[in-house]
Amino acid sequence: MSAQIRLERKRYYDILEETQKGNLDVTDWLVWFLDCLTAALEATERTLAGVLHKARFWEMHRATPLNDRQRLMINKLFDGFEGKLNTSKWAKIAKCSSDTALRDIQDLIEKGILEKEAAGGRSTSYVLTTAA
Repeated sequence: MSAQIRLERKRYYDILEETQKGNLDVTDWLVWFLDCLTAALEATERTLAGVLHKARFWEMHRATPLNDRQRLMINKLFDGFEGKLNTSKWAKIAKCSSDTALRDIQDLIEKGILEKEAAGGRSTSYVLTTAA
């Protein structure tokens, strides 16, 4: 709840000030509070769903042989990787050559963990499979 209030800090102080002035009717504050609580619960549900999805993935792939770079990048994808994943980003983040990045990616495609997105050529990018 505190994270949600921080996100809505300006509105929180505005509604608090409005409530303290005049006739002290707290209805508007209660409506704001319940809306804020709802938003906090929805954010918690999204976070929990992500954590459970990641845990199920690692449980399903616990016996799949993966190198440290692959584990690092899969975790990055689960933890909210921004933008499109391509071999050059893989190489930079995993601190390896582009050739090694491409081999890692191709290995994950063969294992059904990554899939190539529709665009090809220089725009080639990869995402976790929906089964992952």
